[in-house]
Amino acid sequence: MKTEPVPSLVILDPVGGISGDMFVAAMLDAWPSFVEPVRRAVVDSGLPSGCKVSLVERRSGGLSGARFVFEGNAEVPSGAYPDLRRRLAEAPLAQSVRKHALAILALLAEAEATVHRVAVESVHFHELADWDTQADVVAAAGIIDLLAGARWHCRPLPLGSGTVKAAHGVLPIPAPAAAHLLAGFSFRADDGVPGERVTPTGAAILRYLDAQSAGAGPPGRLVASGVGAGSRELEGIPNVLRVLAFATAETAGEAVLVLEFEIDDQSPEDLVIGLDRLRGLPCVRDVASFPGIGKKGRLLQAVRVLADPAFRDAVVEAVFEETTTLGVRVRYEERTVLPRRTVDVEHEGGHVRVKLADRPRRQTGKAEADDVAALGGGAADRARVRRSAVARALRTVERES
Repeated sequence: MKTEPVPSLVILDPVGGISGDMFVAAMLDAWPSFVEPVRRAVVDSGLPSGCKVSLVERRSGGLSGARFVFEGNAEVPSGAYPDLRRRLAEAPLAQSVRKHALAILALLAEAEATVHRVAVESVHFHELADWDTQADVVAAAGIIDLLAGARWHCRPLPLGSGTVKAAHGVLPIPAPAAAHLLAGFSFRADDGVPGERVTPTGAAILRYLDAQSAGAGPPGRLVASGVGAGSRELEGIPNVLRVLAFATAETAGEAVLVLEFEIDDQSPEDLVIGLDRLRGLPCVRDVASFPGIGKKGRLLQAVRVLADPAFRDAVVEAVFEETTTLGVRVRYEERTVLPRRTVDVEHEGGHVRVKLADRPRRQTGKAEADDVAALGGGAADRARVRRSAVARALRTVERES
C-alpha cells in the first residue's frame, strides 16, 4: 500500500468550526493509511470493553467528508485531571504519542484552572471527562505524531454566539476555556450562525500545534486534502473542518513504522532465516541488524524494521513469529526519500538493472549487485561492468528526457 507523503505545511480551514473529533476526521480523511495506527492508539489508551471508534462517511451541507464516531457508554472512573493524566501516562502508548496526548490534556487543564481560578491539580473535568474526549485527544496525538515536522496554520475561526449549558451553569460562547486557549488566534467576520463553533478540545489542539502562523513563502505542492464533519447541522453552512496539506520538493516525505528489538538467544543461522522472511513481506521496506553487548555481557543483535504504518499489527505479529524476542518497541517517524527508478540496460549479452536517484543537482546510479555477479569475472571486471551499466542507464534517461 502506498503511504501518503508527509507534508511540510498543513492548513486547517474551519468552515463550520473545529472540535476534537472534527480534527481527527478531517486528518484521517486526508490520510487513509493513518486510520489503523490511530485506531490502535485509541484502543491502547485504555478504552473499556464495548467502546470503539470508527470513521464513517458523512455529508454536511454540500460537502462530503468523514465523521469520527465513538460508540459506547461505559462509566468513566474519574474526571479529575490527575486521574486522567495518570491513565494516559500508564497506557501502553508509543512514547511520542503519549507525550502529545498529555500535552493537549495539560493545556485543557491549565485553561480550566485559569478560568475557574483553582489549582491545576484540583481541576475536575465535567463535559471533557467522557471516554469520547479521551479518544479524540489520543487520536489527535497519534495523527500529530505521524506528521512530525509539519508546520500548521489555521485560517480565521468562526466566533459563534449564544450560550451553552455546562456543569458550572450556563456559559457564554466561546466557552471560557476555549477563549483562553485561543488568545492570539484570528477570527473572521460574524457569519450569523449561532452556537458553539470551537470546542475546548479543538482549541487545545490548535494551541498545541501553535497553528497561528504558516510562516513566509508559498505553501508548495498540494499533496492531500480531507473533510471532517461535526455532529451538528448548521443553517446555511457546512459544519465541517477542511484540511489542505502541502509539501515542497525538498521536504516531501512519508510516514514510516519503526520497530526495534534485541535478540540474544536465537542462533545466527535461524535469525538470518527469520530476518529474511521479515524482509520479504510486501509491507516491510527494510530490515537491518547490528551486533552489540547486552545484559550479563551477552552478545546480541539489535534489529530495526521499517514498514508501512497501515500494517502495524501484521508486522508485529510476524516479528514475534520469526524471532525469539519477547518485546518490540514501536514508533512512527518521517523519512524523506529521493525520487528514483530502475533502468534495465544490456551489457555484453546480459542485463543489468541500475537504480537511478534524482539528487538536488545531479543524478546518480547504482548497478544491481546480483546482476553484475551473474556476468562473471573478477573484481576488476565487476567494477568495469558497474561503471559501464550506470553510464548507459544515465544516457538512456537523458535521451528520454
